[in-house]
Amino acid sequence: MNRSGALLSTIRQNRGFYGALVLLLVIYLIYNILHPRGFSSAVLIQNANEAAAIAFVAMAETVPVLLGGLDLSVGAVMTLTACLASVVVNGSPSEIVFGMFLTLLCGATFGMLNGIIVVYGRLQPIIVTLATGAIAIGLALFIRPKPGGDIDGDLNWAVTNSLWDFVDTYQLFDPDAGWFAPIAWIPVPLILLAAVAVFVWLPYKKSVTGRTAYAIGSAEGAAFMSGLPINRAKIAAFTMAGFLAGCGGLYIAIQTSSGNADVMQAGAYTLNSIAAVVLGGTSLLGGTGGAIASMVGAFILRVISFYFRIVSIDPLLQPLIEGLVLLAAVSLGAIRTLRVKNRLELFR
Repeated sequence: MNRSGALLSTIRQNRGFYGALVLLLVIYLIYNILHPRGFSSAVLIQNANEAAAIAFVAMAETVPVLLGGLDLSVGAVMTLTACLASVVVNGSPSEIVFGMFLTLLCGATFGMLNGIIVVYGRLQPIIVTLATGAIAIGLALFIRPKPGGDIDGDLNWAVTNSLWDFVDTYQLFDPDAGWFAPIAWIPVPLILLAAVAVFVWLPYKKSVTGRTAYAIGSAEGAAFMSGLPINRAKIAAFTMAGFLAGCGGLYIAIQTSSGNADVMQAGAYTLNSIAAVVLGGTSLLGGTGGAIASMVGAFILRVISFYFRIVSIDPLLQPLIEGLVLLAAVSLGAIRTLRVKNRLELFR
């Protein structure tokens, strides 16, 4: 097969992702054209801050979806880790680093427990995570009965602004250096998302465990007969989901300098993460898609909400419009199911 044929084959196999990417570029371009301060670093930084947390949670939701299940606890785990971070991410630099490590460890451990219960309890993920999500909210309320916290101020400023501000805050080198100018405007939240995608998601996806997760979503029976480590892959997938949800919780705690055990927030993030997964082209039936695609889906959801600031829409109608968008996004995942004539086709 020549290069053009291989390229066309890749596009066909990933048409959902490429379609979502094109949609994101188009609607964000139009948003900047309509915005009075469009195409500025300040607008990009603000947008990146608002999209980062949901992007992390969407990445977290992707991994269980690849198995063919849903994790309804990702929003609650994000809330739990945010509340924990609001307590431990402060003090000396070493204490801050340890607090961040403890926060991410909490998320990963909670996800691992989800996986263990699903595998050895032989229960459906949607049922298990619905219950464990309630436990996570209970723990969050125990840590933070009232909203509050004491996140390090320098960390808050450095992580929620541009690379120039990050370098200037910690005096890493001269932020006005000529070689640094071309990238100094890039928002740190986007750098963090890219770092997690490159150094966490891609190695996982290429590993035997990651490939097994895809195989389970495609046809678990065939994966089992092939001798793949089914149980290990499921536990690892939920552990990864917990870790990524913990990344979201850590970020939102740093961004807001506080923790808030908000049940409504947890539910909203979970629902939005599922919609972002579908918008990114990942099938709810499992086996296809990826966390980077879900990140794109999360950006699409956030850009749609950005339009409310520049388009005259009654605030009372905004929740209705957002709800319709979410419903449409989740409904896309059922199209394949509605089209099949034979149920066996669902497992091909």
